[in-house]
Amino acid sequence: MSFLDLARAIFGLAFTLGLIGLAAWAGRRYAPQLLARFGADRGERRLTVVETLVLDPARRLVLVRVDQEERLILLGEGRELIEPRQSLAPLPPGPQS
Repeated sequence: MSFLDLARAIFGLAFTLGLIGLAAWAGRRYAPQLLARFGADRGERRLTVVETLVLDPARRLVLVRVDQEERLILLGEGRELIEPRQSLAPLPPGPQS
């Protein structure tokens, strides 16, 4: 195996790994918008994330709305803690399209 063959193999490997890294970056950057655009045709969603708050590297608070209820969820350390239900005031009807 000559030096030229070894350099070609290393360049080919670097190029392939670069393409994989570029595809991973593009997927993380643009896939959520594309999935949201395609998922918008299915109707109104019942579950929405209202807000998240990072407490520390291992724990996070997530406020979610399910139908007309909000729930506070503590995530982390291998378990979840869910606050009891609290009903919200009815939401005003949105514009019909």
